[in-house]
Amino acid sequence: MKFLDQAKIYVRSGDGGDGVTAFRREKYIEFGGPDGGNGGRGGDIIFEAVPNLNTLIDFRYTQHFRARKGGNGAGSDRTGAAAQAVVIKVPVGTQIMDDDRETLLADLDEAGKRITLCRGGDGGFGNANYKSSTNRAPRRSDKGWPGEERWIWLRLKLIADVGLVGMPNAGKSTFLSVVSAARPKIADYPFTTLHPQLGVVRLSMTEEFVIADIPGLIEGAHEGTGLGTRFLGHVERCAVLLHLIDGAAGNVVDAWRTIRHELTEYGGGLADKPEIIALNKNDAMTPQEASARRRALEKASGAKVVLISAATHQGVPELLRTIQDQVTAIRQEERDSLA
Repeated sequence: MKFLDQAKIYVRSGDGGDGVTAFRREKYIEFGGPDGGNGGRGGDIIFEAVPNLNTLIDFRYTQHFRARKGGNGAGSDRTGAAAQAVVIKVPVGTQIMDDDRETLLADLDEAGKRITLCRGGDGGFGNANYKSSTNRAPRRSDKGWPGEERWIWLRLKLIADVGLVGMPNAGKSTFLSVVSAARPKIADYPFTTLHPQLGVVRLSMTEEFVIADIPGLIEGAHEGTGLGTRFLGHVERCAVLLHLIDGAAGNVVDAWRTIRHELTEYGGGLADKPEIIALNKNDAMTPQEASARRRALEKASGAKVVLISAATHQGVPELLRTIQDQVTAIRQEERDSLA
């Protein structure tokens, strides 16, 4: 299935049904009178987050969603039928933005979460509604109220615990394929990953976390260079960032600083997230090179650097345990803050 994380669609709720002007005229009823019923309510536009979707590809082929108009009223005080709501199913993590692409209308970040974006119009009153002691035969009835309409943007931000960031060819796809059942494209040229990949890492029956691999970043990505920062939104919800650096490339400090600069320029709180730094491709370095580059990176970042090789699995189990412990602690703090 093709991955699509942005889509622009048009939604319109249904108009309310019209009220009617009607009078009762029956042979054996002594007094007649107004009996025009009210119109029914128009259909709503509702968005619902469902767990079995992970892309917005369906909205590439269907961009217009319209709810039906409510039924018109009828004589004998009969109210028109209310129109059914149109329920639009979207992946968990979908944000609904206004047409300006800046105003957030709703954030469907939990499975089953629903939002009524456009309310259907109310039905118009029939003439029976205007009957009074001084107006015995009203001939007034109202049209139904119009529904709401708008153009909106849907933006998907994947729900993951760990965001995998780094320069192109840092070994992110290889790492993801080793630690999970995901099968991303792996090749010896930059930008083999063209869209985000998700993988579930399971350490035990009760311990697991979701890791998101996004396309590699290069200098100037926040200005649109390369693939830009379009996909960085997919790691905004992560608890931890795993920064993978190609140790065999040599310029490990420059690579780390480049990614940190892009995260800071992007914003969204990414630069403030806890970061685990892993120096990858240890199998392609001599012990002296690995030790020197690790020390240089620790001095520049002020944090501990983990030495791993995704290809040979060296240091990977210990790294996964560190990640699991941090994710568990951060998620627990989030739950405690909401309690």
